[in-house]
Amino acid sequence: MINTFHIENRKTLYMKIKEPSLIIMFSGHAPRKTADEYYPFFASRNFVYMTGVESENTIFMAEVNGDDVVETMFILPKDLLAERWNGKRLSSDEVVEKSGVNNIKLLKEFESYYTRLLSSGKYENLYLDFDKFTKDEPDNEAYELCAEVKKIHPFVALKNLHPLIKSQRTIKKSCEIDAMKEAQKITRAGIVAMMKSSKPGMYEYQYKAEFDYALAQHGVLSPAFPSIISAGSNNFFIHYYGYRGKAQAGDMILNDVGACYDNECNDVSRGWPCNGKFNEKQKLLYECAFNTSEYMFSIIKPGMPMKDVDATIKKYNYEQLKSIGLCKSFDEIGKYMWHGGAHHVGYDVHDVVDASGLIVPNMVFCVDVGIYCEEWGIGFRLEDNCLVTEDGCINLSKETPRTIEEIEGIMNN
Repeated sequence: MINTFHIENRKTLYMKIKEPSLIIMFSGHAPRKTADEYYPFFASRNFVYMTGVESENTIFMAEVNGDDVVETMFILPKDLLAERWNGKRLSSDEVVEKSGVNNIKLLKEFESYYTRLLSSGKYENLYLDFDKFTKDEPDNEAYELCAEVKKIHPFVALKNLHPLIKSQRTIKKSCEIDAMKEAQKITRAGIVAMMKSSKPGMYEYQYKAEFDYALAQHGVLSPAFPSIISAGSNNFFIHYYGYRGKAQAGDMILNDVGACYDNECNDVSRGWPCNGKFNEKQKLLYECAFNTSEYMFSIIKPGMPMKDVDATIKKYNYEQLKSIGLCKSFDEIGKYMWHGGAHHVGYDVHDVVDASGLIVPNMVFCVDVGIYCEEWGIGFRLEDNCLVTEDGCINLSKETPRTIEEIEGIMNN
């Protein structure tokens, strides 16, 4: 995304902060693996959302005094030897271009710079991004800085950026939705490639190879999240990453996959018979999931409580399963539905948002109908991405084959 997106995100954040305050955000750093090798780095999504920069060991600071804001980015220096081993570091000009932050300093200047500002008495608050999921991680910079400030600058009030950023990320901007649509096209290509190659005797890792190849042909070098691709009895492991199973005649193939385009993730699930033809029991269960999904896309609209999406999926799917004789009472639904039916997508595949209230336009979340019938040996999920509009919703992943007729047509042509 061009830096105007990130600039506007920061402006929106500043409008929520009234008192003279410092904002400090960390991109994070890669954990050390051995003496000279690092795991691949994955930047804080909140940091990227606000700055557009994905480099490790980078710090963003904003000095907020009403409408007067001074922004600074602290970056690693150029280092030819380090870059020879670990790749090129962004230059100052590149950081400016990506973020729209014009004041660039070296990382080594950060401590003295922020200490001087806090000691000046000019700032009442220090805002840090405290995420409960990262609190216990080693070397978490926000919590380390928090402890240091409490000790050295006890007069400064420590406040949490996280709820403010969650609120912003809940509503997608038009450029985000455009990026999600592109991601959907790429995900469709990967799923269709798996469907077309599917046959009895195929290994799960071969399905994964088809998906990964299709993504790479569209410039996506890694999926939005680790792909879940399974066959037969492996479908009964919700988060399955073994990829060693072999599809047998009569097996359903389950996949829960997604591409990421311009930092926007999607999450799509499809299930199909490995031989390209649904048998009667597979049809019965798939139609239950499909009918439930179609019903949800017909009723989701602004004003509906977000918590009702998951509850309604379970209630409606129960009626479907009851109609084919699997369930006699709603108390039995947990036997066939093992996980929730909705989560937001965006900069994270389980997006960091405020999902506590009502559905509003430009939210994007999954409608996920999973059915796991162990007595029939059939497990799959049908998951699509829902964009809320002014008066209803749109299925962003509807072009990925989802009816029985569409799936069989793709697989047998």
